[in-house]
Amino acid sequence: MEQMLAARLHIPSRTLRIEEVAKPVPGPGQVLVKVEAAGVCLSDVHLIDGTLTPLLLRGDTVTLGHEVSGTVAATGPGVTRWTPGRRVVLYAGEVRDGVTYTRGVDYDGGWAEYALSAEDALTELPDAIPFDQGAIIPDAVSTPWGAITVTGAVKPAEAVGVWGVGGLGVHAVQLLRAVGACPVIAIDPNPTARERALARGADLALDSADPALRERIGAATGGAGLAAAFDFAGVPAVREQALKVLAPKGRLVLVGLTDKPLTVADGTRFSYLQQQILGHYGSDMPVALPQLLSLIQGGRLDFSGSISGELPLARAAEAVERLENKTGDPIRLILRP
Repeated sequence: MEQMLAARLHIPSRTLRIEEVAKPVPGPGQVLVKVEAAGVCLSDVHLIDGTLTPLLLRGDTVTLGHEVSGTVAATGPGVTRWTPGRRVVLYAGEVRDGVTYTRGVDYDGGWAEYALSAEDALTELPDAIPFDQGAIIPDAVSTPWGAITVTGAVKPAEAVGVWGVGGLGVHAVQLLRAVGACPVIAIDPNPTARERALARGADLALDSADPALRERIGAATGGAGLAAAFDFAGVPAVREQALKVLAPKGRLVLVGLTDKPLTVADGTRFSYLQQQILGHYGSDMPVALPQLLSLIQGGRLDFSGSISGELPLARAAEAVERLENKTGDPIRLILRP
């Protein structure tokens, strides 16, 4: 039986190891993909540190990696739409019996030499888009895209705030500018992140610790407040801060994950202003991925600046450590099998 390398997380002990495992064989309706690039995400860090736990995983060990691009290596019985050699991006999850399973969380992901996918859970990657950029789209780009265009339903000329300008938030800034939000205000305690937000199209970048934050947002929005606020940090204090600067009928969209409670300090004001709090997770892959690939191919979006470094698969633990410690303030690190 052919073997391959994979970065496997033992859930009970939260131990990440590079192991030799059996190379998967595609079954009916499945495609085997030779992995070319796999993104390292903060949710991978949270799986390793125990903040996140798989809900649907069979067994106690999983190959991490939900941002994956590569080439079709083989197809299982009955698969006619894919042929070996095609460049592809894998969805960050699959729907099985009406339930969404997340790749690299609930089943084996792409921190490996090869990855399996259902035949309807991947899309073609145009030749003009490199594998590293293609890999990050299924989460780092499509999650904020879904939050902005579907959950938050941002319209042109609406004032919008983005809290947390890291791996997802920095793309939210780019995407908000692309859909015509104005002004786009980035809020982050890290000066490097604020500079990056301005370079990516934010109209204003503010420090969340600024005592005059509320006044500055008021001035930037003509006193109206934000039509939509996005929390990419997953921090309770951020959510309370965002609620204070929301416009009447404003939406607070929760993208960053946290197990901490959410507090609405003034429930009467919240109801009187008819504000909303909306939870967001992932994106509608069959819709979001082709949209984003088309926008990249058409020159409307460019994520080449989002690749902060590449490491071989064998150094996956180092990549995780660099992301966790914000070494060099990376947006996305890529593993190359």
